[in-house]
Amino acid sequence: MKKQPEKIKIKQPPLLFDKTQKIIAKAEKILGCKTISYWTSDRGSVCANDVVALYELFQKIGPGDRASLFIKSGGGNPEAALRIVNLIREYYRHVTAVIPLECASAATMIALGADHLQMGPLAHLTAIDSSLIHDLSPLDERENRRVSVSQDQVSRIVNLWNKNAKDHHANPFSDIFKYIHPLVIGEIDRSSSLSIKIAKEILLYHLTDESEAERISRHLNFDYPSHSYPITSKEASKIGLSVSALDSQANELLIELNELYSEMAQKAFTDFDEYNYHDNEILNILEADGIQIYYQNDKDWNYLKEERRWQPMNDESSWRKIESVKGKTVHTQFHIR
Repeated sequence: MKKQPEKIKIKQPPLLFDKTQKIIAKAEKILGCKTISYWTSDRGSVCANDVVALYELFQKIGPGDRASLFIKSGGGNPEAALRIVNLIREYYRHVTAVIPLECASAATMIALGADHLQMGPLAHLTAIDSSLIHDLSPLDERENRRVSVSQDQVSRIVNLWNKNAKDHHANPFSDIFKYIHPLVIGEIDRSSSLSIKIAKEILLYHLTDESEAERISRHLNFDYPSHSYPITSKEASKIGLSVSALDSQANELLIELNELYSEMAQKAFTDFDEYNYHDNEILNILEADGIQIYYQNDKDWNYLKEERRWQPMNDESSWRKIESVKGKTVHTQFHIR
């Protein structure tokens, strides 16, 4: 009788709700108000669905006078950042952003919506100048994927051209268009204008001086040499943001919380062979007292050799919710469309 091949066990990331809830409770005692976690992994991002997940979280914990928002994220969609800030300000009159680590790009925009920032020794914001991957972006031929193009990159190309083109007055875009499609440059310009407007609107949730909000927004969009330039607490204060040092005990707690989230968001790949694997990685986590909502990948990937690209299959990825209900921990799927 022919032996059947052994079924491969699909890897599952750990769910650490009991441990993270204990840290949330300790942080609330130190910070003196409700504490909300907004965390994304390196492969996660700020997105529109986070707004609905955050609303579900607020439905559980209710409104209040003050809240601390723990933010750790590499960024994402700026329009989602505006909606997140709007939602938070609907529920809480005074918001403090507590930042122990990276708070970049669109996550920086979320932080701008707080009345006050508390930043730890490892914390940094970043510039918020626009960059995007468009369907017509330049192609990385080695990996067969589109690459990101930023407004700052295009501006620097034009500036270098104008600085060095002393012997002729040709339009630099005639050469730039050979490498970057004009529709990509147009979309970047539109996105940059959007970024300035969104940052200004977010700041006006707590600033009364419109010209000051405009100044800070433009500074964050145009005055840094790279999109990932680390803006530390000292620099953030110079910009004009309300900043203070994060309590050392709270900082250590939030770093510990980040470690637990990182453990939950570990790569959960199950290799079937060199061309097929399953991905169960957790990407985004939102949490408060008694509730945790997270987004988890749940799909197969197949490598198409002829096209040199990965194709997703059997995608069951979804948002999931863990709640404390009458002393019991309840796991459910959270449907967002």
